[in-house]
This record gives sequence, C-alpha cells and structure tokens, in this order.
Amino acid sequence: MTCYRLLVATILSQLFLSVPVNAEQPWPRFLGPQGRATSPNSQLPLSWSDNENVKWRSPIGPGSSSPIVWSNRVFVTSYSGDGDRVIRSLHCIDRETGKSLWTSEVENEGPEDAYVGFLREHGYASNTPVTDGEYVYVFFGKMGLYAYDFQGQQIWKVETGKESSNREWGSGTSPVLHGDLVIVNAADEGRSVFAFNKRTGEQVWKSEADGFELSYNTPSIIPEHKEVVVAVPGELWALNLETGKLKWFAETQLTGNVSPTTIVNDGIIYTFGGFRSSGSHAFPAGRSSDGGRDKTEDEIWYSRNSSYVSTPVLHEGHLYWVDDRGLAYCSRADNGELVYRERVKGLSSGGRPVYASPVLAGDRIYVVTRYDGTLVLPAKPNYEVLAQNRFADDGSDASGTPAICGNELFLRTGKYLYCISEP
Repeated sequence: MTCYRLLVATILSQLFLSVPVNAEQPWPRFLGPQGRATSPNSQLPLSWSDNENVKWRSPIGPGSSSPIVWSNRVFVTSYSGDGDRVIRSLHCIDRETGKSLWTSEVENEGPEDAYVGFLREHGYASNTPVTDGEYVYVFFGKMGLYAYDFQGQQIWKVETGKESSNREWGSGTSPVLHGDLVIVNAADEGRSVFAFNKRTGEQVWKSEADGFELSYNTPSIIPEHKEVVVAVPGELWALNLETGKLKWFAETQLTGNVSPTTIVNDGIIYTFGGFRSSGSHAFPAGRSSDGGRDKTEDEIWYSRNSSYVSTPVLHEGHLYWVDDRGLAYCSRADNGELVYRERVKGLSSGGRPVYASPVLAGDRIYVVTRYDGTLVLPAKPNYEVLAQNRFADDGSDASGTPAICGNELFLRTGKYLYCISEP
C-alpha cells in the first residue's frame, strides 16, 4: 500500500509540474485564437465603471482597431491628424501596469482618403495587428504592411497598393498568420490578397481581381483544406493557401460592401454582411484541387437575418450578434433559423450604435457599443441584458472589438485602452 501511494503521489506531482500554474491562451489577432472571439475559461467582471474593476487605463488616441495580447504585452494601433497629414501609431503597453513601453509612428506618404463621410465613423486605424510572439505585424492601409520586434524595432515593410475604393472609406481588414505566411486582404489598397514571408517580407503570392473591391473582411484560414476564405460582394471565394489561386467560389446575396469576417466551424463556413444586412449563408469548406469550381448549389442554408459590420460569435450551436441598428440577434447555426431579434433599449438614437464584434467569456457575451458602454448578455438563446457598463468621464467613440486574456478584458475607446478585471 505504501508503494502504491508513493507511485500515485509521484504521478500526480509530475502532472502538476507539467502544467503552468498561470497557463492562459494569448489573444494574438483580430477576434482572438482561430478568429472565434471566444475565451470559454475566462471569468470577467459582470459590471465595471470608472472606479470599479478597472485595473488601469492607458492613453492611446482614436482608432477602431482591436487590442491584441501576448504574455505581458498589449499591442494596439491609433492615429492622429487626417487626410494627407495622418500619422498611424503602434503602441506597446505593459499588461501589468498599463505603462507605455514604446510607440512606433508611421507618417503618411502620398495621397490619402479625405476625412469626410463614413470614413469619419472609424478613422485611419481600423486594422488590428497580429503576433506570433516574436514579431508584431500591422497593416497601415496605404502605408503598407509592417513587421516589428517586441522592442519596437522595424524589421521590414512592404507596400500593398495606394488605391481607394469607389466609397473612399479607407481600410478595414486585419492581417492573419499561418505557418511562415502573413496574409492580408488589401482589397481597398490593391484589389488583392497578399501572402508574405513573415520573417523577410518577401512576397510569396498575390491574388488580384477587381472583385475584391469593397471586401472589408479579414481572411479566414482553413488549414485542413489549405484554403484562405474571403467574402466579396455577391460571392464567397476560397483561395489556395499555398498559391493564392482560386479554388472555388459560391454566389451569395451579400451585395455591396462586405465587412463581417467569415466564421469556420466543423467544416462549415458562415458568411454575413452586404448592404443593409442583406443576408447570411452557410457553405461546406473544402475542394480537392484548383479550378474555380462553382459551389453555389452546395449551400447549406440562407437567411435574410445578418450583421452589417460586426462578426457574430458562435457558441453551442447558436450565432449571436448586435447589428449596427441596435438589434440583438440569435439564430441557429444548423439551419439559420431566427431564435430572437430584440431592440436593445438604452442605445443612442440615430447613427449606428454598434460596430464592434461580440466576444464570449465563460457563459457571457460582451458587446461594446459606440457611445453607450458595454452590454453583457447571457450566452444562451434567451434574450436578456445582464449589465450595461459605462465610463462616465470617457464619451469617446468605442468601435474596437475587445480582447480577452486570462481573466482580463482589454477594451479600447477613442481615448484610452482599459484593462478590466476583478481585484
């Protein structure tokens, strides 16, 4: 019996030592790991205010990009100035204290979209960085794609075009990583999706087509099928991950500009968007070879319910989002059937009250509104607002999707980056 107990104790101690005590998953890109916007093991506060459950706040300036988190560092972009005088910045902030570690600035070179119309809604820093823990990659629109090390030194930069869409709304997509590739949808700047070597900046492939215009969504990677999926006006495109060539396409009802990022789960691609939320679709992923095959007939379902700007979050067979008109939605992922559609009370009238995408932590969904704080909803197919958290002394626009790491929520406004957690 003594030997048995000793053996059990030894095994348990080895198991304990093999798991880091403070193990947590970083939030390295837009919408977090795998672009799913979920952190199921995180425990975030239900409520907060200027003086409650705020660990720190750090001044950053305006922007609609999201923060990302790796270990003890938080990265986020902002801008100053406008038009041809705009300056874009990448901030590195200490996660524990909120202290600025460094800021790298990129000044405008050449013509830039004017600060008028809908560009005023999101500004010149709408692209979320991505990191592999060694370098940080940030897309600065017409200024190109940049790579920095964690000390703020620029490693390389490449241009991706200096064009504008017919809307002249500026850029909105974020780069993603896969293996040795950093992939960016430069639809607005170059009518192209690029893949670069992440260490050298050398171009590996380029997929160019006029049809990319008005595609504002971040690419989704499906490694098992070697696909890069991008939604464009009227179609869904799957590019070969290794060559950039078109593998297949499917016709959609998503006309006009397409902003939400596609969601990939269990071999199914969910796509949303189009002008005035023209619909949502589900298609199967995968195609054995290139050739531009039309997969329109493979559609699993189509629904008239959709999101115009934000990307829904998928949880336990249901899709959740709050659209830019202030309507909260829940639909079934297996057939697109609407579960609920409810007007969110207490949001600013007029304009577009929500641009940020929802994120999930534990059994709650957090939705940042532009001027009315953060909504907390239950992650279940029953509509309820559990809390609405505001900062009384910060009335700036909050359009960036928050990041989650451990039990901390990182939320950006047009003035500050906040770290929210219970003491």
